[in-house]
Amino acid sequence: MDFRLDETQQAVADLAAVVLRNEADSARAEQSLTGDSGYDETLWKAMAQAGLLGLALPESLGGDGFGAVAVGCVLREVGRQTLPVPALATLALGVLPIAALGSPQQQQQLLPDVADGRILTGALRDAGDVPATAARNGDGYTVNGTKVGVPYAAQAHRILVPTTSGVLVVDPRGAGVTLTRTPTSTQAAEYTVALKDAAAEDLLTTDVQAFERYALAGAVAMGDGVIAGTLALTAAHAGTRHQFGKPLATFQAVAQQLADVYVVAQTMHVAAASVLWRLDAGLAADDDIDVAAYWLAAELPKAAQVCHHLHGGLGVDYSYPLHRYYSQAKDLARFVGGSARRLQAIGDRCTSN
Repeated sequence: MDFRLDETQQAVADLAAVVLRNEADSARAEQSLTGDSGYDETLWKAMAQAGLLGLALPESLGGDGFGAVAVGCVLREVGRQTLPVPALATLALGVLPIAALGSPQQQQQLLPDVADGRILTGALRDAGDVPATAARNGDGYTVNGTKVGVPYAAQAHRILVPTTSGVLVVDPRGAGVTLTRTPTSTQAAEYTVALKDAAAEDLLTTDVQAFERYALAGAVAMGDGVIAGTLALTAAHAGTRHQFGKPLATFQAVAQQLADVYVVAQTMHVAAASVLWRLDAGLAADDDIDVAAYWLAAELPKAAQVCHHLHGGLGVDYSYPLHRYYSQAKDLARFVGGSARRLQAIGDRCTSN
């Protein structure tokens, strides 16, 4: 298997790096996200203008028709810069599943304005592991249940809601939908979504697992960027900060801990690359997704803790960017359900095969 990017994918990665790194100035990155939007609207507009939001849209809708690998390149750079934008929600929870699973009519209804900055999202997790249910109501459906950790639900045009009957399209402003903002480590907008006889506009697919694959793939791609950015920041600090007349990186204990974080980062990168490649190739990806999601949940927060330790007191200075990486690692680990849940998924798959 060759996970190297082809020429077009590399061009996407280079474009994402140029646009997002240029926009990731300290004043913007450190802004408070406690307002209604919960994201950097100026940066989101810049991503739209650069064409980064239309990569996975079908060509018939003015997009580029790319798949998970190209989207992963964008999400990796968002994670590497820890940028406060709804990229994971819109691209991995919205665009990829709609483009892959939706009918041409559904794509026409939901996707065109995404390239201009429209936000989509999805509700991956159920409260208390009690799945939401859906029932036929005339030509549509009514949905009941509670979803937690839904990113940008109040800002989204539509929410993709997995239920026991399939993945349904719900208007977050519709009757029967109650949104409650909940705290996050990054201060990004996240909500508990209570659905009580809420009207669903359409059934996207009956294959709930397919939706979950894209959601988890997006999370591991972003996690790949987060650990890469954390390691780069820490290596630069250890290489330039002196103690006893020598750079920190020359001390054996520091070098060993940096090496451990490097192993975590490289493993995360290979796992994410395998997941994205298999999705685009139409190959079975569930085993790779389970392993990658477990690695994200189990190892990223621990690696971030090591990096905090290596920074000393500087690591807890809010004016220094390390806290953003640690916060993002914790939010992503929670988004995928935590390490115990991901390990259980691996165990269940092993016993069922």
